[in-house]
Amino acid sequence: MKLPMLSSDDKHAEIRRLYFKTTKATIQQDLDKALDLLKSMNSEEERERAAVYMEGMAQMRREWSGAQRAGKGSGQRGQGSKKKG
Repeated sequence: MKLPMLSSDDKHAEIRRLYFKTTKATIQQDLDKALDLLKSMNSEEERERAAVYMEGMAQMRREWSGAQRAGKGSGQRGQGSKKKG
């Protein structure tokens, strides 16, 4: 996907918007778009500003994907999901 030329503030605002609008159904595509925006930032300072939203989206994805696999909302593996050797 070709992104228009955005300022650092525009990129940060778009990542923030994605964070607040994402749903269980859209989390992966929203996270992919946010990651593309993060990669296009020029400096570490710019990326650090967006890190809280990226971490939040990653956490939501873990929780939602864990709920699908294990039937739990915690996203953590239970004892019943360990592989036996």
